[in-house]
Amino acid sequence: MSASYDVIVLGSGPGGYVAAIRCAQLGLKTAIVERENLGGICLNWGCIPTKALLRSAEIFHYMQHAKDYGLVAKEIEADLEAVVKRSRGVAKQLNQGVTHLMKKNKITVHMGEGALTGPTTLTVKSDKGEEKLTAKHVIVATGARARDLPFAPADGKRIWTYRTAMTPPEMPKKLLVIGSGAIGIEFASFYNDMGAEVTVVEMLDRVVPVEDADVSAFLEKSLAKQGMTIMTGAGVEDLKASATGVKAKIKDKDGKVAEHEFSHAIVAIGIVPNTENIGLDKLVEMDRGFIQIDPYGRTKAKGLWAIGDCTPGPWLAHKASHEGVTAAEAIAQELGNKDMHPHPLDRNNIPGCTYCHPQIASVGMTEAKAKEAGYEVKVGNFPFIGNGKAIALGEAEGFIKTVFDAKTGELLGAHMIGAEVTELIQGYTVGKTLETTEAELMQTVFPHPTLSEMMHESVLGAYGRALHI
Repeated sequence: MSASYDVIVLGSGPGGYVAAIRCAQLGLKTAIVERENLGGICLNWGCIPTKALLRSAEIFHYMQHAKDYGLVAKEIEADLEAVVKRSRGVAKQLNQGVTHLMKKNKITVHMGEGALTGPTTLTVKSDKGEEKLTAKHVIVATGARARDLPFAPADGKRIWTYRTAMTPPEMPKKLLVIGSGAIGIEFASFYNDMGAEVTVVEMLDRVVPVEDADVSAFLEKSLAKQGMTIMTGAGVEDLKASATGVKAKIKDKDGKVAEHEFSHAIVAIGIVPNTENIGLDKLVEMDRGFIQIDPYGRTKAKGLWAIGDCTPGPWLAHKASHEGVTAAEAIAQELGNKDMHPHPLDRNNIPGCTYCHPQIASVGMTEAKAKEAGYEVKVGNFPFIGNGKAIALGEAEGFIKTVFDAKTGELLGAHMIGAEVTELIQGYTVGKTLETTEAELMQTVFPHPTLSEMMHESVLGAYGRALHI
């Protein structure tokens, strides 16, 4: 059996399925090839179901602190099985939503293992046999998977990746989290709120090392205050699992090696692109397995495109979706659509969010990166404790930091830590996309009482004009 399309998308994660929808909207005959679940890792095993877990932990945390709000809540307990069940229900609902979107947009779905036989041809193997597909253009959106420790691969029993951590066989009593990027810190936050004793080990000199140094420092103090043990500048040199737990040899920042015992370990040390064994070897340029592309998603092979986590970072779902739309519009343009004028992706304007407690969000350059790039900077910093809404919410910990070019007033970066900052960051992201300066932000009216007022105050603060501190 064979079929021909204008566009075939290999992979149905937030990059792939969005690319397919945009292609279909533009009148292109489109198909998706998926080996597991529509929606990919993000909807089924990543972004969304983890937020469901973290929401349960957040509610549990508030219930335990009910007296802070003048309320009484007694005999509060967490039911891990029910929490996980709710998370899986959320994932299932969204998976069904993507299935509906495929039907609505008349996108053909081929379930099976896809492999390229050329830039615009591929085979799909499934229980039903093998199909041969051809297209004018192919978009590779195969994503990535968790990186294992070379000396201690995850076993799903005592040593976990995010996949097991989302559907745990049991509640950890004493948990080791290796890596303090977004995934590691989110699971550390979840299991700490659920009652586990958590230790985080980070090789670099600070937690969430891609964030601004001030955010890292604030988060480390906050996590320690919540009862976590944080070891930075440290590395796990050996990890051995038994039927009852794991033993880890950890070298601390002073070079001393000691053995520690834990009930479970989560490995969150990065990702590996899913680019092997799918026929890419002689078709594209790769760097450490990541497909090299131009700002529109083109590879060096005519008709072959790539987006998302199988391409250079940042490895974020919203970056993948944006790349998917850009690639779809560029393909439509190549196929003769004169109304399409796709814009190249600006990686400096991609926001990042971490849903730990407190939340973290950022966009653009850190203060250090701006200075390294040769900018003379003006920096504003406004604390949550100076905001009426934050105090009323009982969320007075955190701050908002803005970084400007002192010569032009250009907003170079914004960095936040505190309640709901993952919702606030988009204001600055829109500002950066519009190439705003401090003048427009100062002249914007922010509603009261809101957390967003701190965004205004931070800008004012960069120029010595903060009103409430």
